[in-house]
Amino acid sequence: MNSKIIGLLVSLTIAAFNISAGEYHVSKSGNDSNDGSKSRPFLTINRAVYLAMPGDTVTVHTGVYREWVKPIRGGESDAKRIVFRAAPGEKAEIKGSEVVKGWKKVDKIPGVWMVTIPNSFFGDYNPYKDSIYGDWFNDHGRIHHTGEVFLNGKSLYEKESQQKVFFPSADSSIADPKGSTYTWYCESNDQSTTIWANFHEFNPNNELIEASARKTCFYPEIQGLNFITISGFYISQAATQWGAPTAEQVGMVATHWNMGWIIENNVISDSKCSGITLGKERGTGHNVWSADQGNIYNDGNIHYIEVLFRVLRNGWRKGNIGSHIVRNNTIFNCEQTGICGSMGAAFSLIENNHIYNIYTKRQFSGAEIGGIKFHAAVDAIIRHNRIHNAGRGIWLDWMTQGTRVSSNLFYNNDMEDIFFEVDHGPFIVDNNLFLSEVSVRSQSEGGAYIHNLITGKFQTWPDPGRFTPYFLPHSTDIAGLTIVLGGDDRLYNNLIVGRGNKQNEYGLKTYDNAKLPVWIEDNAYLNCAVPSRKELNMIYEGTFDPCIQLDDKGNEGYLTISFSSAVKNASLNIIDSEKLGQAKIPRAVFENSDGTSYKSNLDYFGNPRPADQIIPGPFAVVKEGENIIKLW
Repeated sequence: MNSKIIGLLVSLTIAAFNISAGEYHVSKSGNDSNDGSKSRPFLTINRAVYLAMPGDTVTVHTGVYREWVKPIRGGESDAKRIVFRAAPGEKAEIKGSEVVKGWKKVDKIPGVWMVTIPNSFFGDYNPYKDSIYGDWFNDHGRIHHTGEVFLNGKSLYEKESQQKVFFPSADSSIADPKGSTYTWYCESNDQSTTIWANFHEFNPNNELIEASARKTCFYPEIQGLNFITISGFYISQAATQWGAPTAEQVGMVATHWNMGWIIENNVISDSKCSGITLGKERGTGHNVWSADQGNIYNDGNIHYIEVLFRVLRNGWRKGNIGSHIVRNNTIFNCEQTGICGSMGAAFSLIENNHIYNIYTKRQFSGAEIGGIKFHAAVDAIIRHNRIHNAGRGIWLDWMTQGTRVSSNLFYNNDMEDIFFEVDHGPFIVDNNLFLSEVSVRSQSEGGAYIHNLITGKFQTWPDPGRFTPYFLPHSTDIAGLTIVLGGDDRLYNNLIVGRGNKQNEYGLKTYDNAKLPVWIEDNAYLNCAVPSRKELNMIYEGTFDPCIQLDDKGNEGYLTISFSSAVKNASLNIIDSEKLGQAKIPRAVFENSDGTSYKSNLDYFGNPRPADQIIPGPFAVVKEGENIIKLW
């Protein structure tokens, strides 16, 4: 074919695509009877949802949009998405709350006000008549409603009685004792809901008082909507429900068992439970353990295995479910998770997110809490995230296989930085900075820990009581189920720092009694950290204190760390897939999620490691003595 004809056909194809790809505008000055053009925008995002087709963009301009955005169709491919974006340089907020006015002072009780709201105010869902519940949820013996009350953007603490609102006491066990005295309580009947709140010195009629009124902010009610992008929004204040792995998981932004979403550059905050969910839908089971208390099985383990097989029958496989990208988001003030997902996070990329202040109010608890909490993060990549003040930083539970956790920064997590539960591997943990009191807890096997900075406790133990699945490599095809014996881990080139005289609590002694073989070599132990007796080669400087400090300045952060001559001048080996071998149980190679060979040639920042001077820890090049390293 003539080259000119080919060029003409290409030009016509591009032109046709550009004609078909439209842009709809949404503005607080708009009207849903408009055509959605920039000069005649819509008023609501959902009006644009109704019209948006694959390849279209919905641009939302400055303002607060109090609606549940419910996509009704998705894109056709990665190149032909439906994109929802905040207008560049503008602040577009999607809120799950409504403004509450008309507060009346309660006589003789300082700081306490009340308001009675008709139930019609909430539409078809009243969060003050609905309570949090679900598998592995602990209510601590009281009701917790899905709703929340906010004073100038800050959530108040729900109480179980009027008296605790009238006469609040500070909770000294949490991060914000004073904040815990700003309280609320509610009662509802068939006609109305009454809320009492202690605003202390504030007159609520002169302030912004909001109450959660919707289950979510961005969530399609149907499946099969792939290739959707959500970019640049401020999303907050939804009345989200507990996201058990055996339940439909609905955060403020939720993918609903779809594929190929991009959630990027958003600020997501103040969810009653979860910020983003990449998880399971309802049809394969919803809190099946709680709903089946009469069953002979009294362990959620069996119920989750049954859910897993239903999910597989429902199409859980690569190219159909998962493969999401969650990047460059700021996520905070969520009481269950920043990001969670049961099986739907498989094959996904989670990168460059700042996640903090998760599970800080601590009025309820449960086994599904963390900055990131995934079940079955098959071939997922979790990298370059900053996670702190989150209770538990990352929790990878069941079926962590082909997963790579790389170059993340953890600090001030008072439970632990990362927890692996009943996984068989292989999974790779490399170039991370674990700076909390407990760095790693692993009730798993088949992990490779390479070039990490570990300044907290490292704990491992078996689980002979639960049979959990493992897969054929890079798939969701189940190869078998077995218990966790413990061991089968590899630990190379890590920088492990103790805390002075607490020498029995830091280091790798935890592997001394591992059931399965372990491979431990070329780690550096400082400041009384204790090596495992199974270590082949090591750098041991028990009296050297690297004086590690992290200076969090908000927009910038600096790590101060000193290096001895022995560490700075070490000459270790590059670690690759050949050296790591196969995880014993799944018989799968330690390699990248795309099946290519793994190689530890890049450091925390992505800089190449000099081949002739590879040192322990996450940084390629350091100087002897004190180093001040900018981390963000």
